[in-house]
Amino acid sequence: MIQISFIRDNSEEVITRLAKRGLDARQAVNDILLADETRRKTQNQLDNLLAESNQWSREVGELFKQGKKEEAEVLRAKSAAAKDKIKQLEEALGTSEAYLENLLIQLPNMPHASVPLGKTPEDNEVVLEWGQKPTLHPAAVPHWDLAEKFQLIDFELGVKISGAGFPVYLGKGARLQRALINFFLDEAIKAGYREVQPPIVVNEASGYGTGQLPDKEGQMYYVNEDDLYLIPTAEVPITNLYRDTIVKESDLPIRNAGYTPCFRREAGSYGKDVRGLNRLHQFDKVEIVHIAHPDNSYEELEKMSLYVQGLLQKLELPYRVLRLCGGDMGFSSALTYDMEVWSAAQQRWLEVSSVSNFETFQSNRLKCRFKRNEGKNELVHTLNGSALALPRIVASLLENNQDENGVNIPKALHAYTGFDRI
Repeated sequence: MIQISFIRDNSEEVITRLAKRGLDARQAVNDILLADETRRKTQNQLDNLLAESNQWSREVGELFKQGKKEEAEVLRAKSAAAKDKIKQLEEALGTSEAYLENLLIQLPNMPHASVPLGKTPEDNEVVLEWGQKPTLHPAAVPHWDLAEKFQLIDFELGVKISGAGFPVYLGKGARLQRALINFFLDEAIKAGYREVQPPIVVNEASGYGTGQLPDKEGQMYYVNEDDLYLIPTAEVPITNLYRDTIVKESDLPIRNAGYTPCFRREAGSYGKDVRGLNRLHQFDKVEIVHIAHPDNSYEELEKMSLYVQGLLQKLELPYRVLRLCGGDMGFSSALTYDMEVWSAAQQRWLEVSSVSNFETFQSNRLKCRFKRNEGKNELVHTLNGSALALPRIVASLLENNQDENGVNIPKALHAYTGFDRI
């Protein structure tokens, strides 16, 4: 959520930056400013009346002490009437605050200056490309055929148990999943991350804090009886570790990593993009989350990008890095890099990671702050990234490393899988 103080002081900048998303925000910003003015006027009236009422209460006591009972009763009646007005103003203030917040939460984050203009994925900027795309043998097949041939993943069994998008991993397929999770976690620990194992269900306040609610409510699985949501990513619980906290400036940056299963309804997804492991309702992912100082959060973002690239390089997967255009970025992001790996059998790029800087958009909702030089409280910057999501990594590993008789496993995983070939 954009800070109201920033909108108040920089309304034209807010409108200009949101235009990068293809959004004409002038009316929304004007509505916010009017609602803020109403709220501030109401707050000012309430503060003044409370001060007067307190003063009258003190004067009533003094008048009684002085034996001026008649004057005291007049002032007491005036004070009693003020209490009714105070109650009305408190109710009006609550209403105006709720209305203002409702307007603010509908406004997406402002894109960073480096975000390219554009509305669709075709407008994203290719930052770099790494590795050689493999040339496969003539009989090469996509990962879903390999998974069936070598009994690694049973998609139909998952349909029987749960429905489409819930695969069952078997044998070496299950071991490959476990190997990747452990590899990613071990690499994170070596890089200085603290491992966290968070809950995989969260309350509404947590979803609101990171911006999934109300923006992505329809994409999340909801447990009605308990008013809880299954997490779409570990970003939600790990970032919410710092909700309503004041962290020490000397502790920044704070870097956490955690593995969780993730759940996404993916409503409206269909066609070739959902075949096999391309798009699932349940999948495994290791997430990295940074709580950073505002002065160097973009340095942290570059470090996150390089770290994820390092994982892909160790897995020997050709990849490219995209800087997302304004129209293709997530609601909460100020700048996002996508990492895509080359799927040799499908002959297309598959997104396997997004790393994003949210600046103060999440921390404003979370009320996560620090004291700069032991002075005034300021909002931290929050960042997160996939490091990595497993399904499309597995798809690319199987497809890119296949030969006529099987699939070779990258050397970095041998100690984790216990085998070097399927």
